[in-house]
Amino acid sequence: MSGLIKKFGCLAAGAALLVSAGANAENFPSKPVHILVPYAAGGAVDVLARTLGQSLAKTWGQQPVIDNRPGAGGIIASQALAQSPPDGYTLILVASGHPLNQFIYQSLPYDTSRDFTAISEIASSPLAVLVAKTSPYANLGDLLAAARKDPDALSYGMSGNGTSAHLAGELLKYMAGVKIVAVPYKGGAPALTAVMAGDIPISFNPLAEVVGQLDGGQLRAVAVTSAQRSKTLPEVATVAESGVPGYDVSVWWGFLGPAHMAPEIVAKLETDLKAALQDPNVLTTLEKIGATPVGSGAKEFEAFMHAEATKWEPVLKAANIRAQ
Repeated sequence: MSGLIKKFGCLAAGAALLVSAGANAENFPSKPVHILVPYAAGGAVDVLARTLGQSLAKTWGQQPVIDNRPGAGGIIASQALAQSPPDGYTLILVASGHPLNQFIYQSLPYDTSRDFTAISEIASSPLAVLVAKTSPYANLGDLLAAARKDPDALSYGMSGNGTSAHLAGELLKYMAGVKIVAVPYKGGAPALTAVMAGDIPISFNPLAEVVGQLDGGQLRAVAVTSAQRSKTLPEVATVAESGVPGYDVSVWWGFLGPAHMAPEIVAKLETDLKAALQDPNVLTTLEKIGATPVGSGAKEFEAFMHAEATKWEPVLKAANIRAQ
């Protein structure tokens, strides 16, 4: 009899916890949510976080606090999140490098797979493969043919070791079986300047850095890196269409929370973020940076990040990309 009473007591306690979690989700948030941004103010991730924050404030009745924690490729902000209570009041807007830092850095102060809760991928944007307007390479096929003919002839510019531009270039080399020397610059803009000056023949850049410079400028896009053509540059072929089937690289952004968040809070955040992606102001911001809204579910986002890690690990090892 005592065992039966104990069993019913456990069931009642579990039901009470479920009711409590549901009630918390209904009232969430009852105070400001802190959104960690792993990069400095003014960049694409920061602008996106603040625009989303303005939209979420309408739903929540609470203005989120945008907390910039730049440094170490996003590790500083990610560590702060991993050490936060899993109550939904501290989140992070990560970029595509988050699941790859485990392969680039010798050690991390957290476990990438275990210390976070996936919530939603917000948006993604391809990179562009760029040449000078006067370049003899009419398309990516010409570039690859030149690289095969003379393996030491070509180089490409990118914004630093381990960046999305660097990874896009290395994946192209890996999948196409060509040799193109990577030349790191202090940012995307200096790499573009070098292409225009004729110092290097090619540059890989996120669309956010180039959309305003292609119309009537000194640059020409010969390919975009996403699996599908970009709505921003619909006339430009993809890398996959240009002779490297299966190639797909995008810069993406998504929300994570600490590990062990209540499923009801995750579901509430997922729903509210999807609603924010219908906001005209958010859509305008995404359009300006050449991005497409995604709004995936938590399980889908978690699977996507795992797939990204699986795809990039051999590429990073083959190129020996490590933090300096």
